[in-house]
Amino acid sequence: MTPESSGDSVKQALRDGILVLTVDNPPVNALGASVRHELRAAIEAAGRDRAVDAILIVGAGRNFIGGADIREFGKLPQLPTLPDVCNAIEASRKPVFAAIHGAALGGGLEVALAAHYRIALGNAKLGLPEVTLGLLPGAGGTQRAPRLIGAKAALDLMLSGRHVGAKEALALGLVDKIGETVDVLAEGLAFAQALLAARAPARKTRDADGLADRTASRAAIEAARAETSKKSHGLFSPLKIVDAVQAALELPFDDGLRHERQLFLQCLDSPQRAGLIHAFLAEREVVKAPETRKAKPRTIASVGVVGGGTMGAGIAVAVLDAGLPVTMIERDEVALARGRAHVEKVYDGLIAKGRMTREAKEATLARWSGSTAYDALGPVDLVIEAVFEEMTVKHAVFAELDRVCKPGAVLATNTSYLDIDALAASISRPGDVVGLHFFSPANIMKLLEVVVPAQVSADVVATAFDLAKKLRKVPVRAGVCDGFIGNRVLAIYRAAADHMMEDGASPYQIDRAVREFAFPMGPFQVSDLAGGDIGWATRKRRAATRDPKARYVQIADRICERGWFGQKTGRGYYLYPDGARAGTADPEVEAIIDAERERAGITPRAFTDDEIIRRYMAAMINEGANVVHQGIALRPLDVDVTFLYGYGFPRHRGGPMKYADTVGLAKVLADIREFAQEDPVFWQPSPLIVDLVERGATLASLNQSA
Repeated sequence: MTPESSGDSVKQALRDGILVLTVDNPPVNALGASVRHELRAAIEAAGRDRAVDAILIVGAGRNFIGGADIREFGKLPQLPTLPDVCNAIEASRKPVFAAIHGAALGGGLEVALAAHYRIALGNAKLGLPEVTLGLLPGAGGTQRAPRLIGAKAALDLMLSGRHVGAKEALALGLVDKIGETVDVLAEGLAFAQALLAARAPARKTRDADGLADRTASRAAIEAARAETSKKSHGLFSPLKIVDAVQAALELPFDDGLRHERQLFLQCLDSPQRAGLIHAFLAEREVVKAPETRKAKPRTIASVGVVGGGTMGAGIAVAVLDAGLPVTMIERDEVALARGRAHVEKVYDGLIAKGRMTREAKEATLARWSGSTAYDALGPVDLVIEAVFEEMTVKHAVFAELDRVCKPGAVLATNTSYLDIDALAASISRPGDVVGLHFFSPANIMKLLEVVVPAQVSADVVATAFDLAKKLRKVPVRAGVCDGFIGNRVLAIYRAAADHMMEDGASPYQIDRAVREFAFPMGPFQVSDLAGGDIGWATRKRRAATRDPKARYVQIADRICERGWFGQKTGRGYYLYPDGARAGTADPEVEAIIDAERERAGITPRAFTDDEIIRRYMAAMINEGANVVHQGIALRPLDVDVTFLYGYGFPRHRGGPMKYADTVGLAKVLADIREFAQEDPVFWQPSPLIVDLVERGATLASLNQSA
């Protein structure tokens, strides 16, 4: 062996008897096939080389090893597998050290667990987050971690998917030491040399005694099983993780590894794994909008927010949390004080939960300023209006923004439905106008629809995407139409739910079926949470242009006419006695439904939960396909991300477009055509679905066409 040599993905260098193996596979040092091959070959060669006394594994760049290469999932496996690599590391007769900086996640942590000793720098993040992809640690993680840190701690790490910092990793026993500097190579070499001088043996994690207290370990496993059964909402991999840790307790190590592999392959074959990985990749792909490729964002150093209501305050908090100063505008001092109070309430809640100090709150609010004069917005780089959803009100706001804002300032509207092209055309600088549709509560919800009007400059769109990154939001590019992507599709599947309610299904059965599908809430619960008056106002606004041949269910109007707007009024579809957050069925609502059925001449019929979901999802999928077909969404994955992050679509199903491919587009089209026999106006198959079925293609095939 020469003192310096290298492969494509693992560089080798001999330093005073210590063979340094540097994993160098940008951007995160994922464990692709070449890394696995070169790493195992180097470990085995070092075992035969008399010049090598020990081996040190480090990562190049900002991370140790970010995890497995998920692009390989679903493809034919390439040898060696990661379990082969980890077993070779642990089997080395010469001590193997892992020096961890940055991310050591998933397979990266499994490599470190297979090493004989571990040191972490202060910036290290360690975790086994495979559960978030519908998997379990499949390279010995479920067997080594419990032996090293105990069943309870290992289960918490794997079932939560959370990352732990260096200090917690040391306290848990995941690492042996925390380095004192930021030089991972120097720290790793010093650590290895000290242990070699002390004649430290090749200590194998498989021999650790974290499961020695079998009674406590068994209790931890059973507690995790009970808790996971209650909270996993039908997810496949969490209980498989518990099964694997039970195998670690009950089986010899090698048998446990074989059992882990069987469970891992079961997870790999699960549709849930495919859905979760689609969601993971879609979130990363969705930021690649045409405008972000060809234009640089404008500088955003300060932000204005017009409106201090619930939405405006939430937007202000999101901007403050990003470290930017905020200027809030309200119509008078009373409203401005109320807006400031809304912002403070968010931070007071964090203080009450122990997640923020009063000093941190004051430091954050020092970046907030308020005014009743639009002129205060003169210096800001971007303004977001969040006023009442009425076009005349927004026109008045934009006229003021056009007057006071500096040249080049981005002028954004938070409208949920209104025509942004018309709004932009009403001022002298339409190229600066963009839609930034936040979802409530704006400081928590991750979705941000970036709505792109016809005359907008590309750099304004790029700026919107850059702002989303600063705010830690997931941006989705949307075209201009009534409701954009999310609310446009919502209107259709909500109408399908209303039709079923009038035809015989109760709102409570529909909500339950949707929750069983794994949505956190059903459509009527969502209406009560958002406020029934919001949808009522939209329906009244659309009344003049509604197709007279289209079916219109009036049940929601009858409920709203009574002033029952949901949780905020104590009743809507549900009753909320004494301010309760969880509603109970309301016999008076059921009486209203019966009366409306009679008025409409409908004889109610029974629906199974499966029939409810078929109609609910067919409506969602069909309109989602229309949104793609008409160019409102760039790709099917943009629809998926919108519903994953804005509408509670179950992540393990990947989104409505991914779900359509999973069940089969031909089956979805057959359902739509079946339902069209009852209502051909509502159930019109999307031309995109018809075309794809005729060609034998999938929605996923369109995801690379942006």
